[in-house]
Amino acid sequence: MERISVSPQLLSWARERARLDAAALAQRFPKLSAWEAGELLPTLRQLQDYAHATHAPFGYFFLPEPPVEPVPIPDFRTLADRAVTRPSPDLLDTVYACQERQSWYREHAQVSGLAQLAFVGSLTRDLPPTRAAEHIRDALGFSVEARRDCSTWTEALRLFIAQAEALGVLVMVNGVVLNNNTRKLDPQEFRGFALSDPWAPLVFINGADSKAAQMFTLAHELAHLWLGQTALSDASGDHAGGHVVESWCNQVAAELLMPLAVFMTELREHEPLSETLTRLARRFKVSTLVVLRRLWDAGRLDRVAFFSAYREELARILALDVNKSGGGSFYNTALARVGKRYASALVESTLEGRTLYRDAFRMLGISKTATFHELGRTLGYPL
Repeated sequence: MERISVSPQLLSWARERARLDAAALAQRFPKLSAWEAGELLPTLRQLQDYAHATHAPFGYFFLPEPPVEPVPIPDFRTLADRAVTRPSPDLLDTVYACQERQSWYREHAQVSGLAQLAFVGSLTRDLPPTRAAEHIRDALGFSVEARRDCSTWTEALRLFIAQAEALGVLVMVNGVVLNNNTRKLDPQEFRGFALSDPWAPLVFINGADSKAAQMFTLAHELAHLWLGQTALSDASGDHAGGHVVESWCNQVAAELLMPLAVFMTELREHEPLSETLTRLARRFKVSTLVVLRRLWDAGRLDRVAFFSAYREELARILALDVNKSGGGSFYNTALARVGKRYASALVESTLEGRTLYRDAFRMLGISKTATFHELGRTLGYPL
């Protein structure tokens, strides 16, 4: 049985890169400890299986040392005031997939004679966040009152996404890598990112996060697009520190979702903090963390009280299972994962013969013609 010469360092690197526990992985690969110790070499089939299990490109195992894999877009995330240095394969694969989709849509837009979108890059950080939020709100037709009429966060988020897509933004919401439900994205690693482009501005939202948090992420990433800036974000809502661009985008997002002037009219004297958080989060369809930040902005909490309450509330949220429901229509889920604007363009291009079915299947994450046609019917195409 032929064994493959591979550096033990690369085997350990693949496991650590995938953030997999050695003991758990050893149940599938009983010889893993011997491989990593250099006492035994894997067979070709074992190495292929190991690459699949760790989501590592097979060719990487033949390198002399582990490669450096920076995130391919500007990274503004912070963790305890330090930049996050090692991206997971889940994050990398998601960014690469969205870059491919954006590239396809950009070419589609240019071939179709679509004009560049004037709002992309139309603002600078010199503009006060309140003014910037006004620009974005006016362009979107975004209304606090319209959100109040939504019965759930899901309905409010759906409305917000529809407004962004109507303006020309490709909005993609997914809680897993592509369509692989075994590879759940981690909101603590990233909440979203923006890929700026005058023809194909794209926002990706981590669908494994709560709906309230997704509202803020979308608002935050839209602020990046108005700056004309591609960025990977944590979009925490806590704009007290971190990167100056993230702080500005957080302030714009907070003002967009909860205009301070409107927020002030909703405050009640002597109301317990917990009740205020619950009531206003429901009222504005945002996270309680955003409400906390607005309370600080309004002067109702000092710095010490804010950070103490923020840490407690964050710990409470992290302890919750934010996505208990799941399920839903397969086709609605598929459309949310790639965005209706992108899916419509791809289906139309395929039906017109400008895109091969096999390419459309791959970019949509489907494998059958019948599924493609049903997806098209869901979008309103008479198939």
